[in-house]
Amino acid sequence: MLEISPDDFILKPSFAKILCEPGWKWHRREERLPNYDLFYVWSGEGEVHLNGVQYRISRGSCFLFRPGDDTYAVHNPQKPLTLTYIHFDLNRIPELVPEPYRVVKENVDFERLLSSYVRLFLVEKTFGAEVEARLVLKQLMIHLLREDRVEEPEGGGDSVQLTEAIHEVANYIRLHAARHHKLEDLAARANLSPKYFSTKFRVMIGQSVQSYIIRSRIERAEHLLRYAGLSVSEVAHELGYRDVFFFSRQFKHYTGKSPSEMR
Repeated sequence: MLEISPDDFILKPSFAKILCEPGWKWHRREERLPNYDLFYVWSGEGEVHLNGVQYRISRGSCFLFRPGDDTYAVHNPQKPLTLTYIHFDLNRIPELVPEPYRVVKENVDFERLLSSYVRLFLVEKTFGAEVEARLVLKQLMIHLLREDRVEEPEGGGDSVQLTEAIHEVANYIRLHAARHHKLEDLAARANLSPKYFSTKFRVMIGQSVQSYIIRSRIERAEHLLRYAGLSVSEVAHELGYRDVFFFSRQFKHYTGKSPSEMR
């Protein structure tokens, strides 16, 4: 559905986020599904039968049912399902369609989009609701297609929480390039031991923590020299260098030019 325009999405009135009652069942239909149905589990346990295949479902389980699918579902009354479903159709047949089932790994943004879609129609005549809803559906489909194409590294991938923690620290370093960061402090920010943090940072970012700190500082220096109108000594001071000659040597090592040439 990557090639499908948002205008090609046909909105259906069947959508909601619901907490299923203990006796809930999704009964098999006499006629097969007439349209697409995005089905996502927020919590609870149960099972879905799709075209004769049984799937155990829990938090993060996500289906994209297609027109013609044979579906039914039940849940554990002691752990009832909370789920979102969104029915829709398309004006034309897509070339790329997300896989029928997956467990959504990057669920923070995905759940935000699901909630946004439902909220759009909670208040009658919300300005631009249908236009935005089509855009949200397009984003949801892109998210699923992207997840379908992510390959797990051999031996399993890193958790979403770990990846986000490392990337947050990397962004923190760039935003505060002038600070003298200590490995122990950065590791604590990610709630990791210094050794494990250092190893994972190198794997995910592609360079050591120290190299990343220096490169972030030099890139900030380059920006200040080009656009802030500061002298070389002022830039060195701004970035916490006590020795302007050491700053100049390090700058040239990373950029191939002296600070004066860059300025």
